[in-house]
Amino acid sequence: VYKRQVLSRNHPGSGPELSVSSIPAVDLGAFVNGDPAAQRRIATGVDAICRNTGFLVLTNHGVPRSVIDDAWNACRSFFDQPLEEKMKARSPNPGCPRGYFPMASEALAKSLGIDTPPDIKESFGVGPLQGPDDGVPDDEYEFHYGDNLWPDRPENLQRVLTSYFDELHSLGSRVLTLFAAALELPHDYFERFHSNPMCALRCINYPAPLHDPLPEQRGAGVHADYGSITILKSDPVVPGLEVRMPGGQWVAAPLVDDAFIVNIGDMMARWTNDRWVSTLHRVASSNKGQRRQSMAFFHNTSFDAMIECIPTCHSDEAPKYAPVEAGQYLSDRFNAALETS
Repeated sequence: VYKRQVLSRNHPGSGPELSVSSIPAVDLGAFVNGDPAAQRRIATGVDAICRNTGFLVLTNHGVPRSVIDDAWNACRSFFDQPLEEKMKARSPNPGCPRGYFPMASEALAKSLGIDTPPDIKESFGVGPLQGPDDGVPDDEYEFHYGDNLWPDRPENLQRVLTSYFDELHSLGSRVLTLFAAALELPHDYFERFHSNPMCALRCINYPAPLHDPLPEQRGAGVHADYGSITILKSDPVVPGLEVRMPGGQWVAAPLVDDAFIVNIGDMMARWTNDRWVSTLHRVASSNKGQRRQSMAFFHNTSFDAMIECIPTCHSDEAPKYAPVEAGQYLSDRFNAALETS
């Protein structure tokens, strides 16, 4: 069920500090279809992974390959268009997390208070396909559940990304079942927190560089994800994702094809009272003239979910964090990373 995913070479151009990857792989199907003893064994291993780095490679995930490939190819076609065509899907509101984000729109390291040049990437964001009927203030509703901004071209983009979004939402629910077991909770523990989830899909293009990056400029600056869990379809050919290990060394994430890279975010770490870690990661800037692509799905809670210490993560001392409403927490973190200067 567990194996090591090892990248046999250092990421090109990342410097001598970069090590080979040791991110473990987990067979989700073996958990979903396993007997109670097998599920407990797998869940115990996942708990150890999340205590150590919070990063794993998810295999046997159940998402049809055709759905993944259709979404991947449509995103590539979108990014291949002239800038003026892509800008038609740009929101007039710079704080909107949906639609097209051109180059230099974001500096993720700023979410940690680190001042860096803007990231060398462009992206297209999709939010929830529907929202709750009530319970969310109007301004917050627009941020988390507002209408998506679909371009006219490619014509199939809305259809295939909607299918992908639905599949990844279902996958996120299966992953949370595994995570609940890893935390020694009932398998359906997280369901009530995700009745109207603030899920988001970010399709990202890292263009082949035309010139050397500025000092400390990367494809994506060092950051930790903000929410519950991230399910990443990473480029299977071109490396770039780098993860900081507990000892401080950076490792190149493995190149995987029919698998996802899953990591927990700050909200999940907070939820577990830091029993689980939200690990820093970044995307290197390529110096080999290679274009890179990825699709990141952020599986988050409902807006009004209160994030407070999970019962199995209490210690004799008071929890480290006060309860926080998920929606406001996520919007504050997103806006902190926007490149406004």
